[in-house]
Amino acid sequence: MKVLHVITGLDAGGAELQLAMLVQRTRHDTDVVALYNAGPVADMIRSSGGTVLDLGMTRNTELSALPRLRRIIAAGRYDVVHAHLYRSQIYARPAARLAGTRVVLTTEHSIGETHIERRKMTAGVRALYLASELFSDATIAVSDIVRERLIRWGVPASKITVIPNGLDVGRFAFDPDTRERVRAQFGIATGTYVIGALGRLDPMKRVDLTIQAAAPMLGDECKILVIGSGEDEARLRAAAGKFGVADHVIFGGYHSDTERMLSAFDLCVAASAQETFGLSVLEALASGLPVLYTTCPALDGIQTEWARRVEGTPAALGAEIRKEVEAGPRPRTVDAKVFDRYGMTAIAGAVDDLYERLADRQLRRGRRMHAGTER
Repeated sequence: MKVLHVITGLDAGGAELQLAMLVQRTRHDTDVVALYNAGPVADMIRSSGGTVLDLGMTRNTELSALPRLRRIIAAGRYDVVHAHLYRSQIYARPAARLAGTRVVLTTEHSIGETHIERRKMTAGVRALYLASELFSDATIAVSDIVRERLIRWGVPASKITVIPNGLDVGRFAFDPDTRERVRAQFGIATGTYVIGALGRLDPMKRVDLTIQAAAPMLGDECKILVIGSGEDEARLRAAAGKFGVADHVIFGGYHSDTERMLSAFDLCVAASAQETFGLSVLEALASGLPVLYTTCPALDGIQTEWARRVEGTPAALGAEIRKEVEAGPRPRTVDAKVFDRYGMTAIAGAVDDLYERLADRQLRRGRRMHAGTER
């Protein structure tokens, strides 16, 4: 089958990286359209032989993008259109139906309790989402909690399939030589204990909470290394200054080689206010790191000594960070039971299977309708 993925943008983020891994492992012919900002993840897809088109939108409300996208879909004669992230869902689902696409579906990556992709859940946002959902055959929820939130929002339960995010576990294997090279890159001495924060710099990620909680431990022998970029960086730098630890919080920027960055950490802290899955936590666990987290639906029902859920307050988080720092770096060990559920090859296969089931269902429905008209 021919599959077109439509995504809002391809800057570095969990949904974008999931799409790149899916494209690399699918058994179908696949192209990608970004509504705008075909950033570093577009380069990753192209480097592995994929095709990416930037639709070139300049603002969120650009109605002319709808017929442009419809023409691309119709010209490509795609069997499946798969939309990712809110803005692309609003445009791609009706555009695909207008183009006559057999199967239209979406993956819901980022619906929280109060926000969807950093967008407040107003009545207007919900109404637009549900109106475009009428053009869709199915929605993939990346966790059970996402499924529950979608149902509460008004998406029919019968249209939702839970397929979690996946991980290329082998890619994150710890390498001691890489650890020293990355530390040298950021001016971190060999024996320094490194508390890591990983992901897009967004207020919901609460990296400032990590800075505040860890501040009493920071100094020449303990640093925070923040890997990621985003609109919250200036505020986070100010927070480091406010807590008197600006010299001990290193902002390393965005790096596509996440596995190399994780090698430099001794502890990963994920202090998000809301999460729909918690991919960065799994990446840290795949690198053999201990993790402290405030929320991670991916670990619901999984017991592992390498990850502990912590109350999201400076005192509670600080106490747990102190325990890890005082104990020193742990041996790097991967808990296999966590990743029996999340291998990327199996996840891509489940998505491909869903495409085929939906296409077969549409074909059988078409035959029944044809038979009915003949009678």
